[in-house]
Amino acid sequence: MNLKRVRGIEFTEGGVCAAEGFKANGIQCGLAHAGAHVTKKKNDLALIVSDKECAAAAVYTTNKVKGAPILVTKEHIRNGRAKAVIVNSVNANTCNADGVEKAGRMCELAAAELGISADDVIVASTGVIGQILPIEPIANGMKSLAEGLSYDGNARAVEAIMTTDTMPKEVAVQFELGGKTCTMGGMLKGSGMIHPNMATTLTFITTDADISAELLQRALSDVVKLTLNRVSVDGDTSTNDMVCVLANGMAGNAPVVHENADFEAFENALYAIMMNLARMMARDGEGATKLIECCVSGAETERIAEIVAKSVITSSLFKAAMFGEDANWGRILCAIGYADAEFDIGNVNVSIGSEKGKIEVCRNGAGVPFSEEEAKEILQEEVINIIISIGNGSGSAVAWGCDLTYDYVKINGDYRS
Repeated sequence: MNLKRVRGIEFTEGGVCAAEGFKANGIQCGLAHAGAHVTKKKNDLALIVSDKECAAAAVYTTNKVKGAPILVTKEHIRNGRAKAVIVNSVNANTCNADGVEKAGRMCELAAAELGISADDVIVASTGVIGQILPIEPIANGMKSLAEGLSYDGNARAVEAIMTTDTMPKEVAVQFELGGKTCTMGGMLKGSGMIHPNMATTLTFITTDADISAELLQRALSDVVKLTLNRVSVDGDTSTNDMVCVLANGMAGNAPVVHENADFEAFENALYAIMMNLARMMARDGEGATKLIECCVSGAETERIAEIVAKSVITSSLFKAAMFGEDANWGRILCAIGYADAEFDIGNVNVSIGSEKGKIEVCRNGAGVPFSEEEAKEILQEEVINIIISIGNGSGSAVAWGCDLTYDYVKINGDYRS
């Protein structure tokens, strides 16, 4: 899928290894569901390490049930510092009596190989909930994982965090801070249990920009609201959602310690990373065949526009219609109508678009004549745009979703096996 450009930002290669001073690796250490028939061995354990200590920031799931790694990571980056990330797939290490102990042990194992403090390690897990995490495969694989670290190991690392993902998701950009070229890269896993309620995924972002931990946290908290908080695949919010950012300062820019032009440029780069990762995640929703981008404008506030956009992309009936390539605009208007926000439905206009063109289907809250054949052709594309105007206000927002297909049920009907 083509990356979406952001002004002042240039794309580059390398994912989490693109920024100076970051190494990564991923290995297959032997984690597997109990009784599972594994037909393809994929990497299941990843490590990201910076040459220098980093400012660190993170956001976490709002689910009341939280994976043990989140509890450990919160403690480890309370001081705003970290140097490494250890993460496994297959097993979420959630709802286990020994979960915190195992998550802490993962940090200790990584730290011992790296010669750093366990408190400087971020830990994350993803996979099946409620199964005991076997620590032995992780312990046995840690030496090989650390020895294989390299400045081009991003592809091996991103494979290790995939679960039902059908494609690796990574992106990197370059940008200017005070005349210095800085680089930022990220990788993400996410395909199911995706809903806009903070984070919705495991996402790891690295940068060589020099920025204080306080402003790094502020930037992440701001940008997550505009990106990963506006994605929905199935209405379920996971227990292990985490987004973390590490900044090692090796680009040599003047430290960003105030909310000035450099801070805005940093947020812009972070937006470019997280927005593109969000779009990749929506497109790779379990069983999905289409990415749906819903743009709402004309609202009195940005918040109202966001509520309306999310209401549309989370509608199961609308998502099913997109899978069937059916321009059933009534389902769009229905979803707009039950959005928990105040606006005049008589001012609502709706168009459907893609690379094949754009067609208006609703004006002033009522249907207008349009060609069903032309609409069908538009909806055959991989990326579908739903363009909605709800008035004359200045508020606007974008949300991302996907179609709802037969394969979603198939995938989730036997997820553990």
